[in-house]
Amino acid sequence: MASSSSYNSPCAACKFLRRKCMPGCIFAPYFPPEEPQKFANVHKIFGASNVTKLLNELLPHQREDAVNSLAYEAEARVRDPVYGCVGAISYLQRQVQRLQKELDAANADLIRYACNEIPTALPAPPAVSSIQPVVPRQRPIEFSRRIGNEGEGFYQPSVYPHPYILPWNDNPSGDINQGGGEGNM
Repeated sequence: MASSSSYNSPCAACKFLRRKCMPGCIFAPYFPPEEPQKFANVHKIFGASNVTKLLNELLPHQREDAVNSLAYEAEARVRDPVYGCVGAISYLQRQVQRLQKELDAANADLIRYACNEIPTALPAPPAVSSIQPVVPRQRPIEFSRRIGNEGEGFYQPSVYPHPYILPWNDNPSGDINQGGGEGNM
């Protein structure tokens, strides 16, 4: 990053502080004149003196990362003065937890549906001949129609009413916000 003082334009920090931008200005490489709000936020939250001290204590190759971190935290503090970055992180963690609950509920519904498809009777023991063998339950024809060519494609449910209530449609009102998993907001 080249110093903005070589272009006769002061860096955003010197311009904000209304001082002359010297050739060795510590702010010039990190606060270009095109980004005045970046320094304004950092100055408002941390103060120019503290940022100067911090940058002078760091090695030159660490300064850019430090300024980017300060700018990110400062912008977060301007948006949320109480929590800053922690507020954004907490929000995202709650969203991950809510989505995990929704995923768990959907997986439970899938397992429940798959278990309804498995025959519940056990095959007859080999010694007892009076019990007839178990025949797997067949789907009605309207559930096995396929769309596509050469037997490939996806199942198309029939327009006829289902012979049983689907496990994920357990509220008669049809309101998708009622019942179902625990992912209520």
